[in-house]
Amino acid sequence: MRKMVLLISLLFLVNTVFAEANSFDVYLFYGRGCPHCAALMQYLDSISDEYPNMRLHLYEVYFNQKNRELFGRMAEAYNTEIQGVPTLFVDDKVIVGYAPSMQAVFRQVFDKCSETYCSDPIKRLESSENRNISISVSESSPVESKEKLTLPLVIGAASVDAINPCAFAVLILLMSTVLASSKRRKALFSGLSFSAAVYMMYFLMGIGIFTAIQLSGLSELFMKFIGVLALIVGVFNIKDFIKLGALGFVMEVPLSWRPKMQAFIKSITSVPGAFLIGCLVSLFLLPCTSGPYIVILGMLANQSTQMQAVLWLLLYNFIFILPMIGITLAIYWGLSTPESAAKWREKKLRYLHLIAGIVMIAMGLIILFML
Repeated sequence: MRKMVLLISLLFLVNTVFAEANSFDVYLFYGRGCPHCAALMQYLDSISDEYPNMRLHLYEVYFNQKNRELFGRMAEAYNTEIQGVPTLFVDDKVIVGYAPSMQAVFRQVFDKCSETYCSDPIKRLESSENRNISISVSESSPVESKEKLTLPLVIGAASVDAINPCAFAVLILLMSTVLASSKRRKALFSGLSFSAAVYMMYFLMGIGIFTAIQLSGLSELFMKFIGVLALIVGVFNIKDFIKLGALGFVMEVPLSWRPKMQAFIKSITSVPGAFLIGCLVSLFLLPCTSGPYIVILGMLANQSTQMQAVLWLLLYNFIFILPMIGITLAIYWGLSTPESAAKWREKKLRYLHLIAGIVMIAMGLIILFML
């Protein structure tokens, strides 16, 4: 029995030593908001189970000066020049860029390193520089990075967007117009049609803004702008809580736009017309509700692939239209009337601005000091 235990222990030790000997290091330099970087990190995460001995070290270079310096020294040690991100160093190889067609290249290198010895790229750097150099190695995996967008953050921003007084005012006016000229059932479909149009338009505008941000490339200055924007929107909303309309403006649809918008809405009495008004009014609403949406879009472009962004935006905009659907159903079931809903909106208007202000300031602080 003791011999069996010793044999098992010996085999375990040998296996551990063998596994450690076949461990290999991969150094990936990437940038937040770089779509190819996000796609490569997602691919590496998807094959991580196939290469348990791969140690992945991540260095973000857009926002981190020290990482940019390390990137330059690493490229110099490999006798190459920085060509952009993503750039991956493994053994004696430098792989720049990512496309699905390059997956075979990555697998070929990783298979070799899993079966034979591959040198640690950082050793090449150390051999070309002072051996006392201090190098910080990040062991975080692509899916565990600290800047990961969280579900509570998205829900919080969407909820603030959803309780904005602009959309409530438009929907209530639409419902009262349709009810005055037709039956309650028609008002129900008109309200749902209006909500569906707003959902579609906001989603499409979100995809467009997300794509534009990613194509233009993110910088540290841009993310600071997003954080400052969130703080400004938050402060202005709290301003409207303290005194509505202070400083000569409100965080809603501009007063100069309202007469034309109201006249146009009152001309709509059909379900297709309600859908059309939802599409057009979305363009009026965007300046009023763009604060939380722009912040979330900036964060998505900072760390998500396009497919991930689509899923987040589907959720975000569903939350955004929930109160519209709720008001529509409440009026249809007789739980409320357009007049009482309008009075509730006016009564709670200041508090809606307060909630929006607090959440926007919190998001701004998170972006500026935690990401």
